[in-house]
Amino acid sequence: MNVHAVGPVIPLPPQAGLIPRGTRTVVFERIFEVFLGLGTLVGVVVVAYMLYNAYTYRDGSHRDGDFEPPALGELPTGGGGGRKLFTSFALSTVIVISLIAWTYGTLLYVEDPPEPEMEVGVEGYRFGWEFTYPNGYSEDGTLRVPADEVIRLRVTSSDVFHNFGVPELRVKTDAVPGQTTTTWFEAEEAGNYTAQCYELCGRGHSYMTATVVVMEPDEYREWYANTTVNSS
Repeated sequence: MNVHAVGPVIPLPPQAGLIPRGTRTVVFERIFEVFLGLGTLVGVVVVAYMLYNAYTYRDGSHRDGDFEPPALGELPTGGGGGRKLFTSFALSTVIVISLIAWTYGTLLYVEDPPEPEMEVGVEGYRFGWEFTYPNGYSEDGTLRVPADEVIRLRVTSSDVFHNFGVPELRVKTDAVPGQTTTTWFEAEEAGNYTAQCYELCGRGHSYMTATVVVMEPDEYREWYANTTVNSS
């Protein structure tokens, strides 16, 4: 598998305007927070308005004596000529279109990431993962990367369809025989993460895992300097 280092090193752009910037984890967390916040706000407004109307128009002695409820099939009066309905539809349209546009702009950043600081080849096979580094060194079952650096993965398969994913790092892409797909991630914290196959590929599918070891940059460079093409 042909992999190579790319550069120069370009830092991630700061968060600008309404479109979040940063790692994939940060971007998807912002999307979740916006959907959760907006959904909660809309739910509160709708429930509050419903309770207000239920209380205002409740049956009881406070109601005017000449009040006549509409008969079955008769449209109620006093609705403002449909203005409330039009306003609710207009606000809903603005909210939905704005949310779609914002989400689309955010996902464009995910699809067009910053320039990577290193590139690693990933090859899936039944039932494991092989990782090849820019110097030609390859390792089976363990991917080592430095923290706080943009990593591009070039993913393929040697046999059947697989799907490489690391949920904690919000990275996932297909591994297609004879083709190469690319994805990227940046891990903010050192530690071990689990990569799995998310495409049913045979009897050993559930055992097709790998460990992603995120190391401190200096520790990673020391480890990388001691790797050779013939090591495996």
